[in-house]
Amino acid sequence: MTSIRVAVVGIGNCASSLVQGLEHYREGSNDQTGLMHWDMGGYRPSDIQVVAAWDIDRRKVGLDVAEAIFAKPNCTAVFCPTVTATGTIVRMGKVLDGFAEHMAEHPDERTFLLAGDPEPTKDEVVAELRRTRADVLMNYLPVGSQEATEFYAECALEAGVAFVNNIPVFIASNPDWAARFEAAGVPVIGDDIKAQLGATIVHRVLTDLFAKRGVKLDRTYQLNTGGNTDFLNMSNHRRLKSKKISKTEAVQSVAAERLADENVHIGPSDYVPWQNDNKVCFLRMEGQLFGGVPMNLELRLSVEDSPNSAGVAIDMIRCAKLARDRGLKGPVDAASAYFCKHPRTQMTDDRAQVEVEAFIKAA
Repeated sequence: MTSIRVAVVGIGNCASSLVQGLEHYREGSNDQTGLMHWDMGGYRPSDIQVVAAWDIDRRKVGLDVAEAIFAKPNCTAVFCPTVTATGTIVRMGKVLDGFAEHMAEHPDERTFLLAGDPEPTKDEVVAELRRTRADVLMNYLPVGSQEATEFYAECALEAGVAFVNNIPVFIASNPDWAARFEAAGVPVIGDDIKAQLGATIVHRVLTDLFAKRGVKLDRTYQLNTGGNTDFLNMSNHRRLKSKKISKTEAVQSVAAERLADENVHIGPSDYVPWQNDNKVCFLRMEGQLFGGVPMNLELRLSVEDSPNSAGVAIDMIRCAKLARDRGLKGPVDAASAYFCKHPRTQMTDDRAQVEVEAFIKAA
């Protein structure tokens, strides 16, 4: 098998965990801890290499990716402190709505400044994707980056590069965008990555359990706090609309009966600076057992947010490459349903797992 050449937009905490993970599993090649798949269709984590990268932070632009992933304001866990230089220099990206103005005004982020370099045109990004022979473009832009995400989706379409949309801007699940990727013969996976064992997947599993065991779910909430730049970005609630839709639909889609809007509240709740990349979820579910007898469940989940998604990202990259190898076009529904909160076609997690395993094994 050939290598998988990946371009990355947004060198934040998630990209840091991904790149650290590629080095970790390359160096400790027999360590499979934390991976859902070691070999996927003949591709292993060590086959993935970052060949292009864009960001807008002056602390990262101009650095090798291996160095930029440790630059501020990144604050995720460093589990692989020595990362081999990639030879890929972070370029200035397109700003558009990928930068929330309140970020620069926050006391802890006063050094967060735009790089100041000329922003690239679509033609320049497309040319870089072609020059580096990228197979997959990973979108790690901040939540709420509608225009910026659409800009890079356009670039992927024109360059013929598979697009993996990790954020809750609806591309793969949007009928118009899905049709455009299909017409262009380009695969897309999305939208909004599920963590390996995060708030959404735990909430989905418990909601599905209620349904399977005949427990009527009356109401539920999921409150999340964190201290990374993702939570700081989302403290502007205008950027949260698609995120709340994505997380809520991920749970509603596996409920026995849809809950009324007033009985379900799911979404990021507050920015707590000292938490850094640690995310804490407070989950409550209220329901009725046999005879209508009430019950409730409360759960507290604490995870390091960005490593929690990196293993899933490695699988999404490999599924996107398999789709490209096989000449598939448009949304890859099995991978999107298993790895993302807001796919074009929602499935239960059991069914999505069966479908994605069949996709991996397909000739």
